[in-house]
Amino acid sequence: MATVAALCEGRVLVEQLQVEAVPPERIRYRHTRLQRVLPVLPLLVVVGGTTVIDWVTLKRAGSEIAESLGSWAAMVLVLLILGQYFGVTLTESTAIVHGLRRRTIQWSNVQAIRVEHFQGTQVVVIYEAGGRRTRLRAPITGFLCWDREFEEKFRTIDRWWLDHRGPDWTPVPLPEAQWSGSPVPDGNPFASPT
Repeated sequence: MATVAALCEGRVLVEQLQVEAVPPERIRYRHTRLQRVLPVLPLLVVVGGTTVIDWVTLKRAGSEIAESLGSWAAMVLVLLILGQYFGVTLTESTAIVHGLRRRTIQWSNVQAIRVEHFQGTQVVVIYEAGGRRTRLRAPITGFLCWDREFEEKFRTIDRWWLDHRGPDWTPVPLPEAQWSGSPVPDGNPFASPT
């Protein structure tokens, strides 16, 4: 009787693991909380400090200070909300880049995905067959915008591209890669790092 119950529990556990093992239809990467808050902190310190100094020295009335703080608080809130929107969504056929404008990149058109250094940070860059390169706003990592999971996120994006680019995908060297003069060992300057 105990073995039948154990077998039933084992079967239920296996079914649960199989359901959990189904890959997601889409993955979304955004800035971390710290990455959304850090760009706003200097603004808060400067505005808050000048407002407190004005209040202490009685240069402004209380209503003027409240109005000023309210408008600055609204701007900080807008910046925090916009920071949450930036990122990338991976679907089975496309990478949807969320920036000030939304852009869709077909996996079959992607030639490489690389990590590059930009202004003291590491960013993920998508290279397309037409020569266009798209720098993703998230995931990103750097000195004041550290993301502990950056490498894992990059590998997931790269693996997602390799798994979804399609059987008809062929590497297309970009014009600047052909004329760069430096030979590439494997013949494909945009081959996946994995």
